[in-house]
Formats: sequence, C-alpha cells, structure tokens
Amino acid sequence: MRPILPAMAVCVSALLLTSCGVGGSTTAVTPKKGDDITLGLLLPDRGTSRFDRFDYPLIKKEVATLTHGKGKVSYANAEASAKRQSRQFQQMVADKVDVILVDAVDAKAIGPDVQKAKDAGIPVIAYDRLAEGPIDAYVSHDNELVGEVQGRAIVEALGDKAETSKIVMMNGSLADPNTALFKKGAMNELNGKVVIAKQYDTREWLPAVAKANMKAAIAAVGLNNIAAVYSANDDMAGAVIDELKEAGATKIPPVTGQDASLAAVQRVVSGEQYMTVYKSFLLEATNAAQIAVYKIQGRDLQFDALIRDKFDSPTQKDIPSLLVPVVALTRDNIKQTVIKDDVYTVKQICTAQYAADCAAIGLK
Repeated sequence: MRPILPAMAVCVSALLLTSCGVGGSTTAVTPKKGDDITLGLLLPDRGTSRFDRFDYPLIKKEVATLTHGKGKVSYANAEASAKRQSRQFQQMVADKVDVILVDAVDAKAIGPDVQKAKDAGIPVIAYDRLAEGPIDAYVSHDNELVGEVQGRAIVEALGDKAETSKIVMMNGSLADPNTALFKKGAMNELNGKVVIAKQYDTREWLPAVAKANMKAAIAAVGLNNIAAVYSANDDMAGAVIDELKEAGATKIPPVTGQDASLAAVQRVVSGEQYMTVYKSFLLEATNAAQIAVYKIQGRDLQFDALIRDKFDSPTQKDIPSLLVPVVALTRDNIKQTVIKDDVYTVKQICTAQYAADCAAIGLK
C-alpha cells in the first residue's frame, strides 16, 4: 500500500516540524497515565550509525519534552542479534514498561514477543521496520519510494548507455521486511532499463558481508564491466567502494546508498558515492515518540491526527501508520537537506580531507 501524505510532504525540513504534528495541541483530554511513564526502545544494531547517533537521542529528547521531564526511555540495542532482541523485549515486558517502540532485527521472529506484550497490556509500535504480531502502530518512511529513488538515480547516471550497462545489486537483509520494499521500488526503475549482472542479499546488513559479495561480483563480472552498484544503504556502500578500490578501480562507478550517514555525505561530496537517500530522522523519531506517548496517555485525538494511513503486515491488516517522505541527496542539494535540517554542520562535513571538494560545490 502506497499512501499519499500531502500534509507531511511540506514538513521535510526539521525547521518546519512544529507546524506538522499536533504536539502543541490544546485539546482538553484526561490522560489515562500522567507524565511519569517509561518508553521501552529496542533498536536493531550499531553497525548502522544513525540508531545511536540520531534515533535514540531524538526519541529520548521528545519523550522528555512531552512529559515535562518526568518520562524516561529504557533503551536496548540488539547488536544485530534477533535472539538478543527477543531477550531484551521480554525483559521490558517483565519490567512493565508502559509502551514498547521496536525496530526489529527479524520482523517474523519478534512476533511472539509482540503477542506477549499485547497479553500484558503493553502497546507495541513498530519503528522504521514493520514487525509481525499485533502491533498498535507503524512509523517509518515510504520504503518502496526509497528503492525507486535509488534505482532512478542509477538509470539517470548511466544515461544513454543504461540499457547495455551491467550493474550489481547489493540488497539488504532478508530478515528485514524493508529489504523487499527497497528492492521492489528499485526494480520498478531498473527492470528492463539496465542489465542486472549479479544480485546479493546481505546477511544482517553487515558491511563485511557486502564487501565479500562485491569481491565475488568483481570476479564474476569483471571490474571494468561493472557500470554501477545499487547498494541498499550507506554502510554497505562504503564497503562496496572499499572493495572496488582494493580491486584497482581508478574511477568508482555510480554507487547508491541510504541513511545519509556523515561518511556517506562526505563520499558524496568527494564524488566517490553517487547519492544517498536522506530520510528525516528528526521527523521519524519525533513523531514516533509522540505517537507512543499519546497512545499510553489515551490522547486519541492527537494519536489519530498523526496515524492517518494504513499498512499491512503478514499477520495484520490495516495497521495505523505514518510514513515520512524521503529525498535523494546528491552534491547539488546538501545545503537544502542535512545542513538545513541541522543533521550536520558544514564544519563536520568539510574536514581537511574534504575541504577542496566542499569548496568546489560551494560548501563553506
């Protein structure tokens, strides 16, 4: 299901956040719970830099703001282990947290734990990745659109030579339901327009696995025959680029990414990485925190105002959902995206190593 979000589309910049949500609503309600609440936050790994750097701090800050400093976040990171995340989830149920926000390592494996939370009367909100089981809401980005943006970038980069160009696809983890959506979106743009020479699924999104797969692709296709690489995220893109360099590439072919990590933005500045997909962490994390707090405080008007869309999982239909828009980040719009939204400063991006490249595109 591909919902249209006209109300959210104007809110890509964090600077406009206060006009997007309903955090400032003065609607009179009697909360089911007060401000002394605990939100359990389960994030999937530390290999993806955004989770510890952005998502957790943003969610923690918004919970504090919404609860006048009385609410707290109990945080656990699974470090790419579905079994560890299950234990962490069960501990939060045992600790009787008020609500659980989970970014699942394995969407199917987490289902029984979601059911246990439901049985204990604890609402569960799937964050960034859709989870199976009886979840109360889903907050993410339009993940099929992410793939379309990436695929379209490759076709545009290859231009008139696209139809005969060989590309390698480095997809994400099969345990992550977003992977199928990214791939579907990418194939909408790539199918019939390029030659997909090799394609890989990347266990647990591990850059080391992507690097090994890229080495195999180079051996099978030939270094000089690879015209572009579809990489589903930035950490894998970095590993792909490293392997291309080690193989002797004098010019890196277009490589895509996702998440707008600092290292990826710097690679985009230098021209090593063709593009990345910028997803507003602030909008996703802040709205997820609002939805969680409103849910347990019984603020139905505010909750419903944010959750206006529906999404289906393999175990549940019509899940109340919010999907945040995405944008392709290239050398041409760094100022209008991550800098404008205060994700990074020019100083953070334009270190000595990238000073000349920054100057060339007017970053100063």
